[in-house]
Amino acid sequence: MPTRTSTLARKAAFALTASLSLALFATACTGQASSGAEDDPSKETTLTFWHAWSAPGEVKAVKDLVAGFEKTHPTIHVNVVGNMTDDKINQALRAGGSKAPDVISSFTTNNVGKFCSSGALIDLNPFFKKSGVDPETTFPKAMNEYTQFDGDRCAVPLLGDAYGLYYNKTAFEKAGVTAPPKTWSEFEAVAKKLTIADGDSYKQLGFMPNYHGWETTTEHYLGQFSPTYFGEDGKSTLATDPAVQAGFTLQKKLVDSLGGFQKLEKYRAGLGDEWGPKHPFHTGQVAMQLDGEWRLGMALEAKPDFEIGVAPLPVPDDRADQYGKGYITGTIAGIAATSKKQNAAWELVKYMTTDTDAVVGFSNAIHNVPSTLAALKSPKLKYDPRFKTFLDIAADPNSTTSPASVNGGVYLTTIQQLGYDYESGRLKDLKAGLKKAAGQIDTDIAQAK
Repeated sequence: MPTRTSTLARKAAFALTASLSLALFATACTGQASSGAEDDPSKETTLTFWHAWSAPGEVKAVKDLVAGFEKTHPTIHVNVVGNMTDDKINQALRAGGSKAPDVISSFTTNNVGKFCSSGALIDLNPFFKKSGVDPETTFPKAMNEYTQFDGDRCAVPLLGDAYGLYYNKTAFEKAGVTAPPKTWSEFEAVAKKLTIADGDSYKQLGFMPNYHGWETTTEHYLGQFSPTYFGEDGKSTLATDPAVQAGFTLQKKLVDSLGGFQKLEKYRAGLGDEWGPKHPFHTGQVAMQLDGEWRLGMALEAKPDFEIGVAPLPVPDDRADQYGKGYITGTIAGIAATSKKQNAAWELVKYMTTDTDAVVGFSNAIHNVPSTLAALKSPKLKYDPRFKTFLDIAADPNSTTSPASVNGGVYLTTIQQLGYDYESGRLKDLKAGLKKAAGQIDTDIAQAK
């Protein structure tokens, strides 16, 4: 699974995205593909590729990926620079120059709206068309969606993350639960059945539903409800989409049924760190956990005294036929508008993101989810049988993601704060809260434009 370093970096990238203003891109080059796509990739040239991976094994995997490219493209050499944060990438994309990257990769999809609308990364649609590659049939639906904004495909998926449900098989057996829950009502019933009280605390909690419960963010929950987020007019649909209200309502009901916000928060305060071996799922203090594909490796390394089960996250009862889907995010790659070697850069991007063997090899090396439909089905993939759950979630056309926005993940931060206020009881009127949050989202986007 991805190392602790990459997973932490991905979460840090999200936090940074939410806090960055559009000023980061105010002076970005807005050159289009034709302005730098006149180079001849068959001639000797050197590209600079910046990526965010920093763990030794992952750095090696990136170098091996690039080495495979150089072997098939002997005239193109690549200078690989790792451990590059979004902040550094943003600055370099604005400044340009001989030391700036030609190709970049980022751990967060939330910057795609900024990358595209500012012109910091070029629109890749002309390159896909020229190469005869159809993104619609090459990439999983959710990944295809989160790499474009307003018709501008300025990014490509470079492996992904899928969210599912981990469960303690031993705890299930003791409670007489024979299978993981598939619908939300089943989920609530199982969570309560797995919860063992200990005075005003718990010996075992069936599931930690609070939004501060690590991966139990509003967008991960809402992904199972398929929210629209924005209408065709670009306005927030937070207050008018029934899926959003259903998601908030059912999560709050689960919080209340498992003991209430205060009791759960008190218990959570004494639990282990999300990234350490004492994670409450590893220790058996929490019997079910919403998490990404990386959790399997981390949990196995902790050597728990129970068997780990993996399944898709339950869906709302009225979407029972969509069981198997999940929330999808991942790493993206793109070409800098300031690059003078865009044709050569495209050859690198195309290889890393669409060559089936290259994608499979990279996935095997760092254990992220492959990002092409062909790679997801490749017999060359190597994985724990339980990992297939995440491959299936990634390939599921009903799986969802959060749409790109001109100001990045700011709207997601607004929604998450609404979640905190509602689950804690500070917000009593959900409809009013949704309406206010929608207004704030629209205002923020208008200002960013």
